[in-house]
Amino acid sequence: MDKTRFCNLYPILLLLLIHTPVFSGQLSKIVIAHRGASGYLPEHTLAAKALAHGMGAHYIEQDVVLSKDGQPIVLHDIYLQAVTNVAEIFPERARIDNKYYAIDFDLAEIKQLKVTGRSDVEKDSIVDAKRFPPHQSTFQIPTLSEEIELIQGLNHSTGKPIGLYVEVKEPAWHQQHGKDISRVVLKTLSDYGYTKSEDLVYVQCFDPSETRRMREVLKTDLKLVQLIGYKNPNSAIDYEQMILSSGLKLIAGYADGIGPSIQHIVKNIQQDGQPILSSLVQDAHKLNLKVHPYTLRTDRLPPRVINF
Repeated sequence: MDKTRFCNLYPILLLLLIHTPVFSGQLSKIVIAHRGASGYLPEHTLAAKALAHGMGAHYIEQDVVLSKDGQPIVLHDIYLQAVTNVAEIFPERARIDNKYYAIDFDLAEIKQLKVTGRSDVEKDSIVDAKRFPPHQSTFQIPTLSEEIELIQGLNHSTGKPIGLYVEVKEPAWHQQHGKDISRVVLKTLSDYGYTKSEDLVYVQCFDPSETRRMREVLKTDLKLVQLIGYKNPNSAIDYEQMILSSGLKLIAGYADGIGPSIQHIVKNIQQDGQPILSSLVQDAHKLNLKVHPYTLRTDRLPPRVINF
């Protein structure tokens, strides 16, 4: 069995993931760098990905959205203002909700933006003041192709076989704007040689209908992970059903693994700091599903956890 973790590559956490058992029993583990080494450099920049590669991650994550001209770019949100200076460069381009959506900008315009540390736009504050200083140095939003070429190049020069971990973001949103993001992502991966289940890539998505579509309609053989979130009144997706045995059986029919939140696994914490676990990992493993929980940071572990 394996247990996999998304992490922001804080050094203590990385050490724990590689060298200690998780919860109980000796389990093989892999480290997935969440948005790169985002504890040290602005998320999803090529610099953050290069550092994650050097720090020893086994897979490096790419969140992918599309630009106006259909180019796959690596960006966590479908909008730009949380991590760039878009409001300064294109002040008149916000929609009525005051957000600057990536899909409203072509790639040439997006390349004019500077990436900085994540901010809470509504509060006009930096999310984590201990991370890389805001508005310092120069970073850009990379395309998926640029990031693949960086990782493949580093694999060649270092001899390390580091994989990709690609998330297809908001497929329904893209469909509403006439764009098939899954088809674009899979085509880009294929162009760089990622076509088979044994290739060093996972593709993940929160939308179960889209994850299933990638397998059954788009006919990908790549490893697929069904991400599991939380109930959202604005969404018809029933994540609570997914973590039941019946839901896991459905997922096993089209995906290779699940990506639950760590809170789906750690249900509570004992006074001595030991976690009380759900049966989700065991239930998934019985169906030969890999379990790739998200997201772990040394400064944001579940309350009172002392032996992670």
